Amino acid sequence: MSTKDVLTRADLAELRRSALGTANPLGVAADIAEAVQQGRLEDPGDAGDALTLAAEIAEIRARPDAALRYADSALAAYPTGDDPRAGFARALRARALLQAGGRDDEAMAELTALRPLLLVQPDAPAYVSAALDAAGRSAIAERWLSEAVDTLLGERATAAGASAQAITAVEPAVEVGPPESPGVLFFLLQQRHRVRRNLNLPHDRHDDLADRVEAQLVRRAGERGGGEPDLIFWPRAEFDRLLSTHAELTEVYGPDWDAHRARLEKELVRLADAGQVGLVVLRATVDGLDGFAGRKDSGPADGEVRAGYARELAARPAARIPWPPERNDACWCGSGLKYKKDCLPRSRG
Repeated sequence: MSTKDVLTRADLAELRRSALGTANPLGVAADIAEAVQQGRLEDPGDAGDALTLAAEIAEIRARPDAALRYADSALAAYPTGDDPRAGFARALRARALLQAGGRDDEAMAELTALRPLLLVQPDAPAYVSAALDAAGRSAIAERWLSEAVDTLLGERATAAGASAQAITAVEPAVEVGPPESPGVLFFLLQQRHRVRRNLNLPHDRHDDLADRVEAQLVRRAGERGGGEPDLIFWPRAEFDRLLSTHAELTEVYGPDWDAHRARLEKELVRLADAGQVGLVVLRATVDGLDGFAGRKDSGPADGEVRAGYARELAARPAARIPWPPERNDACWCGSGLKYKKDCLPRSRG
């Protein structure tokens, strides 16, 4: 496929959302790289981000040679080597090295160089830990995240005049930032919690802290009237099971599956019209929701529990369903029908 003559930042955001749903994602990546090479970006300062997007597409499609080429070009395009935007490109480069085979040491050196960013960049915990997960080195991710959390909490405790032994006493008062822009500590705790859960490690005091600060942000968002919309999606069998076991959630998710899908489609359209990109629905299971509620000593009727479960799903790539698909592609709901014949018209009802 060919891209527009001039690519704007909004075009790049749209391609990030839709490229993997096209018939030829690698062609989209090549077109993006060509647009950069030919000077067809509206803002030349977007070159690094555009090439990083091309690298991400190629890495996801298991084309490490192309991903490495695009990532190297992205790193060369950023104004300085320590540009905050370059970290993700370097993580993608590491993942491509791992895919290429025989270059694990080089990949780990790249990731080790990114480790200091865990303390200063909110998105670094996600892309560094994801790269280590892909390398089969989740245990290293857990150690790095744990040490970063200890470092930040230790610094705050020292600043407050507390001893190292008293860190636990200051944890409940940790400030993690406003709901719309939580700080790096929140993301460290969140990713550490995810990695430890995947490793089947026992819940510890930092996991408890992760739960508390997440609940704090959810509560604040609710107080401000700015809580994230509930984009949890229940496939047909799970939806039927959900309402048979938790009838009280009818008001939340709809009285039947058609109404459930219509609610989601309308909310997604509203968010897209408001300028949001990269939208996804989060595929849920009743066992997953019940298990999450059990860990919180609560029930699915609790809005904070459902919001926490949505955050947990959002951290799992397999649970994220990109929206919208192309009009002639299979609908995101899994019905087997084309999107234009199924959920697309539901936003107009």
